[in-house]
Amino acid sequence: MNRQIEVLSPAGNMDKLKMAIRYGADAVYCAGQSFGLRASSSNFNNEQLKEAVEFVHSHGKKIYVTCNIIPHNEDLVGLEDYLKFLESIGVDAIIVADLGIFLLAKRVAPGLELHVSTQANTTNYLTTEFWKEQGATRVVVAREVSIADIKTMKEAANIEIEAFVHGAMCISYSGRCLLSNYFTTRDANRGQCTQACRWKYSLVEENRPGEYYPIEEDQHGTYIFNSKDLCLLKYIPDLIEAGVDSLKIEGRMKSVHYAATVTKVYREAVDTYLADPEHYEVKPEWIEELEKISHRPYTEGFSVEKPDETAQNYGESSNTQTHDFIGLVEGYNAEEGYAYLEQRNNFKVGDEVEFCQPHKGLVHHVITKMTDEDGKDITVAPHAQMKVRLYIDTPLEEYSMMRRKCKPKQAK
Repeated sequence: MNRQIEVLSPAGNMDKLKMAIRYGADAVYCAGQSFGLRASSSNFNNEQLKEAVEFVHSHGKKIYVTCNIIPHNEDLVGLEDYLKFLESIGVDAIIVADLGIFLLAKRVAPGLELHVSTQANTTNYLTTEFWKEQGATRVVVAREVSIADIKTMKEAANIEIEAFVHGAMCISYSGRCLLSNYFTTRDANRGQCTQACRWKYSLVEENRPGEYYPIEEDQHGTYIFNSKDLCLLKYIPDLIEAGVDSLKIEGRMKSVHYAATVTKVYREAVDTYLADPEHYEVKPEWIEELEKISHRPYTEGFSVEKPDETAQNYGESSNTQTHDFIGLVEGYNAEEGYAYLEQRNNFKVGDEVEFCQPHKGLVHHVITKMTDEDGKDITVAPHAQMKVRLYIDTPLEEYSMMRRKCKPKQAK
């Protein structure tokens, strides 16, 4: 298959951006310090945005910047200058939900491509045609549409289609949530979501105030708004055949480990399908990798049919993962046989670890010898970001992630 399919990865900060690119992303999306929906993320100031564009373009990849708030009048202050700035530094596209921002961008920064955000809740082919006529080059379809719907929308408008394939799901329609605003006066549609859907809730009957009933028989209450995470790995063939051009991974507020691991899995899956569509199947090692990162139980969302009660995660709010990210490889000394590491979590001699590499396979290892950066023998690396020489015979790629199985949780 000659068609190009984009793997689009989240970049909440510069470290995540660079790791996503190194682990196979074709493009990344990020936000400046205004006009995006992740105000609590570290995000990028203007100088960092320039650096990000230069880094991404130096690798032959693309970068999109979110301008997808639903603004009130006061939120528009400074927007014109910001759009002109994004155009001047060579951003490949901006992601827009609001018609006013869309209009202003066309007027003052005509060189910017316009991608219509999922917040615009595009769920049908007529709306897709509308956005194309207005000058959009891509539509990010709403998460409420099926793969069959996507196919119809693509055929009708022949515009680039982007669809979410992995990550956290919002319980509100196309992410337009009012819970955060109601409980905390922090507007999710203006970038200040408190993730109130992840909180613990009980049921109160109108005529019995103060009497709280758990939705399920659990003394801790319930998480009735807590969606499972999306995972469409097995539907990659269907998505591509439906006409999806960009497979989007959610998670700008997730970790470097998450950004790199999920990107690599979807990169390998897409490449595997494109190389031999007839024999594509989900590899067990891809599923294992997706269990290693922090996540909630997985769901297929609206991809095939409308989700039922099993799409919610009633029992708990916390994420689960099988492995911890404990070190980042900064180089390998072939003459002396050691990897040069930056510590990300405590590790010691005797630990069984593995290395996830940007392009090569997993490497398993038991730590038998390590030193500090001056060559002095040590048995433990307890200090955050300390430099360590870890002796291992297998050469490791730069930016490989050292991981260790999580310790079993203690029963309460």
